Amino acid sequence: MAEILKDCCVPCKITLDELEALCCREKLCCQELNVSKVNDSEYEVEFLSDYKRTKGEEFYFVKWKGFPESDNTWEPRRNLKCPKLMKLFHLDLDQVLKRQKRRGIPKRLDREAALIMVQKAKLRQSLHRWETHLNKTRNHPGRIYVANEVDLDGPPKHFTYINNYKVGPGIVLNEMAVGCECKDCLKEPMNGCCPGASLHRMAYNDKGQVRIRPGQPIYECNSRCNCGPDCSNRVVQKGIQFDLCIFKTENGRGWGVRTLQHIKKNTFVMEYVGECNPNLQVFNVFIDNIDERLPRIALFSTRAIRAGEELTFDYKMQIDPVDTESTKMDSSFSLAGLPTSPKKMIRVECLCGSESCRKYLF
Repeated sequence: MAEILKDCCVPCKITLDELEALCCREKLCCQELNVSKVNDSEYEVEFLSDYKRTKGEEFYFVKWKGFPESDNTWEPRRNLKCPKLMKLFHLDLDQVLKRQKRRGIPKRLDREAALIMVQKAKLRQSLHRWETHLNKTRNHPGRIYVANEVDLDGPPKHFTYINNYKVGPGIVLNEMAVGCECKDCLKEPMNGCCPGASLHRMAYNDKGQVRIRPGQPIYECNSRCNCGPDCSNRVVQKGIQFDLCIFKTENGRGWGVRTLQHIKKNTFVMEYVGECNPNLQVFNVFIDNIDERLPRIALFSTRAIRAGEELTFDYKMQIDPVDTESTKMDSSFSLAGLPTSPKKMIRVECLCGSESCRKYLF
């Protein structure tokens, strides 16, 4: 008989999943873990790691959630209720068999194939944990997904996801002292709104698409402005609006980013806040900081970008040489604590694979 624990509190060094599995094994009910008399005999599949076919029936080697791998069991397909995991298993299996140049699913996987299937399942778990961490960290509407269909590399090391840029040591940001007094910044800008205060024109149209030439600065409304969060001159500060996927590239370029949604031309995509045929263009954006040497580096689409397309930008950006603001781009990167400026002539080979590529990043 299952027992109900009341006022039970003990130190525990195992995960909640392991604790849930332990309660099921010991027939203990726990409301916090959602273990009851109804489901104490149900077990959750963590992943599928092997396959065989015996007398016309398919069997899968199951890793049970919360149990050690020594407790893995062969289960007939008819007993398993995990269609998503089943689909992922066969996607991985198709890749493995393709690399082995085999046609059709064998009656039993060889040792090498079975080992790779386990590694792929564990890799997917590792990437999923990283994906969950990234989405807990983000402060923007667009979700972040992670995928590696190329090799068995896990999340990139020494990578920290940040939502705002970090200035270099010894750099102090001069915040805006005043804001605009507009009621409608686009239709009735008071004294030219925030861009007008710096002798520049409004950068966006009513759909939030950039309408000025690359190289010209963008002055957005800031925290001292009278306008609300729906102001048409607040674009970059709203963050990423599209679902993006961090993925492992196939030609040795490491990890890249692709969009999962269609992006219209001249639309803000993301901010370059790190510590080409290119489809993104860099713009200097000023919001709460008035120091023209320290812009926020924003990436806007140069054309319509289809869902699933990799996002790339030109390191040797085509900017208006007449515009004096463009000459400050070089110092902006180092002052803002970003990597070496794109204008530094270091011969770094580009691996984007585009026919129109210049072959070098710098």
